[in-house]
Amino acid sequence: MPAETLTITDNRTGKSYEVPIQDETIRAVDLRQIKVDAEDFGLMTYDPAYMNTAACKSTITFIDGDKGILNYRGYPIEQLAEDGSYLETAYLLWHGQLPTAEQLAAFTAEVNANLALPENFGRLYDGFGRDAHPMSLLMAGFAAMASAYPECKKVLDKETRARQIFRGLAQAMTLGAWGYRYRKGLPMVAPRPDLSFAANFLYMLFEKEADPRLVHAVDTLFILHADHEQNCSTSTMRLVGSSQADPYSSLAAASAALYGPLHGGANEAVLRMLRHIGSVENIPAFIEKVKAGEGRLMGFGHRVYKNYDPRARIIKHAAEEVFAVTGKNPLLEVASELERIALHDDYFVKRKLYPNVDFYSGLIYEALGFPAEMFTVLFAIPRVSGWLSQWEELMCDEDQKIGRPRQIYLGEGKRDYVPLADRK
Repeated sequence: MPAETLTITDNRTGKSYEVPIQDETIRAVDLRQIKVDAEDFGLMTYDPAYMNTAACKSTITFIDGDKGILNYRGYPIEQLAEDGSYLETAYLLWHGQLPTAEQLAAFTAEVNANLALPENFGRLYDGFGRDAHPMSLLMAGFAAMASAYPECKKVLDKETRARQIFRGLAQAMTLGAWGYRYRKGLPMVAPRPDLSFAANFLYMLFEKEADPRLVHAVDTLFILHADHEQNCSTSTMRLVGSSQADPYSSLAAASAALYGPLHGGANEAVLRMLRHIGSVENIPAFIEKVKAGEGRLMGFGHRVYKNYDPRARIIKHAAEEVFAVTGKNPLLEVASELERIALHDDYFVKRKLYPNVDFYSGLIYEALGFPAEMFTVLFAIPRVSGWLSQWEELMCDEDQKIGRPRQIYLGEGKRDYVPLADRK
């Protein structure tokens, strides 16, 4: 059998090095032995945006972007969305196995027992204007939880971590609902432990029990957004957590990363695009402008997926379920026709630009009555289950140390200080 190694020849010195290959990777530190002379630091890799660098080993989420596959702990996202629930998925991400009926009941009861926020949180939002962005309120809420639960600093204690994970899962939803109500000048609605997670969320938002079809659609969206491998916000959760920061501070940081328009705000951009197009008749002209470099086709393409995002198909079906209750959004016709044309146009096919998760999700959120500012919060609430599962995995990984990427210094060499009066 061939050796599981990579032989590298440094043409500067003529010396060869044999580097072990494990799990289809080489360790970056193994390159440090490649030097021109003994005083060299050694060879490093340069990888802006981490396009081809694995920073961790994980057993949580698997993505094959070329084939359009997304699995949680080995289970296809299509099966989980069809037959599972969000809390069942949250249990799976955290524990690695689907729960039994008894385990799910206990898990749900523990989440419900932690829905209420600390008593002093009533004053937290008073320092914000009513027009504060809901993501700012959510980040502030997570940061405040770090003070409300001081035991959360004991990140190396397994039982303490478990309590914080339950609180994080539950209170992310309550914080999101609280932010929505605060912006509207409405009093908070207390959670109802007798309702499912998604039903409870809609009840706390709108102060009434929602149609079961809407509850099912929200639950499906929560499943689809629960985790997505080492994206920007998840990597942030891990990087901040690597300093042994408490989980709530790490959640605040991950939420800040998600807040960016290139990450969690993409579905809002899709709605703006669809409104700009206006009607089906305007699509051909819009497509030609995109091809000419005069616009962007929002909601198409993905850093990972070079095939149809598997979440997009499920969300499209969920949209139809929602519109059966709320009435059809006229933009759905524009979106469907835009998708049809793009999927058959060589320009987009050659570039492997397929609909992603953001293409239809904004239409659903709008139909449910959410303002665009809430869209990223609706992304963040279920993603907390993935963030916390990734954080727990980090805490148990003996390979991990505090994160500190290297840099390539290209600045000035040594210079001597010149007194202010002598500078020209």
